Amino acid sequence: MFRVLAIVPAYNEAEAIAGTVRHVRETQPDIDLVVIDDGSTDGTGDRARDAGARVLQMPFNLGIGGAVQAGYQYARENGYDYAVQIDGDGQHDAAFVTDLLAALRADPNLNMVVGSRFVDGAGHDGFRSSASRRAGIRLFSAVLSRIVGQPVTDPTSGLRMTDHRAIDLFARDYPHDYPEVEAIVLMHAHELRSAEIPVIMRERQGGTSSIGTMHSGLYMVKVLLAVFIGLMRARPTPVPGGAAPVAAERNL
Repeated sequence: MFRVLAIVPAYNEAEAIAGTVRHVRETQPDIDLVVIDDGSTDGTGDRARDAGARVLQMPFNLGIGGAVQAGYQYARENGYDYAVQIDGDGQHDAAFVTDLLAALRADPNLNMVVGSRFVDGAGHDGFRSSASRRAGIRLFSAVLSRIVGQPVTDPTSGLRMTDHRAIDLFARDYPHDYPEVEAIVLMHAHELRSAEIPVIMRERQGGTSSIGTMHSGLYMVKVLLAVFIGLMRARPTPVPGGAAPVAAERNL
């Protein structure tokens, strides 16, 4: 029997976290859940515990990348076969976890499946974000599609499920600055495969987006710089069976 872990990073999401935990429990009763409280100052961790979640309390704010990596480390250390990222703000509909898992298990060559708002078949009546954000997504999509050699329609989607190989990779090395976009490049650099399936997103149930505090143009420039710098990094590739990692070759 395989085991699935929902990794829920949360920073100052006291308004939404209890509802997110309940939603995951109701729609996915057979999977485990851990909330990564990333140094919140508003009682996020307490509300998650009150809702019945296991909580990993970070000593200070690591940022989204550090919080998510802590979740992957937890998944690896506890022997989970699959891990799915679900944002603590309630934007991700956990009902789609079933579809992500089915897609991942249907193709043994896949290591990650991403829920996309923009791939053919996605529900276009869901939350779509602002026009400036969508423009940035289109730019990132064009760049990443060229890098990885396949269509990438929703590179900023945080709703994604990974198998044990990707769990091991992300537990060892996970982008900290702009992780959703950079993680796709990281997967490609280590010759792990990803795909997208259509999903519908919801509006966040509370709090404010950290991206919203940054000018959209500056954000796009910083993400692209992070991607191109990431292409230059040498990283070890995890080898199945616990063997020593080997250096990844660049096939870009």
